[in-house]
Amino acid sequence: MGWGRTLLLGDIGNRLDIDDVEREIADLRRQLADSAGGGSQEQLIRKLLSDNAELKLYLTALIRLLVKNGIVTQSDLQNIVATVDAQDGRADGKYSGNIL
Repeated sequence: MGWGRTLLLGDIGNRLDIDDVEREIADLRRQLADSAGGGSQEQLIRKLLSDNAELKLYLTALIRLLVKNGIVTQSDLQNIVATVDAQDGRADGKYSGNIL
């Protein structure tokens, strides 16, 4: 996977890359379904809370790295968040639209 295959094979290389990514997504979906499959509702809630805390950790680290390296300012980030928040029709601290 990568630019080398695209460079050498053109559209065929792109299609092979897309196939690889689609396979990876399918594998991740299977893993997610397997991990959510068993346990009580309380166990699933604990797992979701744990996963959410881990996501917040990584997001915080990523944002701090971007700000520290001058890639984005805190003000720019806040403006982007406010803009994206409103794009799904409600400025409510949530987003339910398409990512791209």
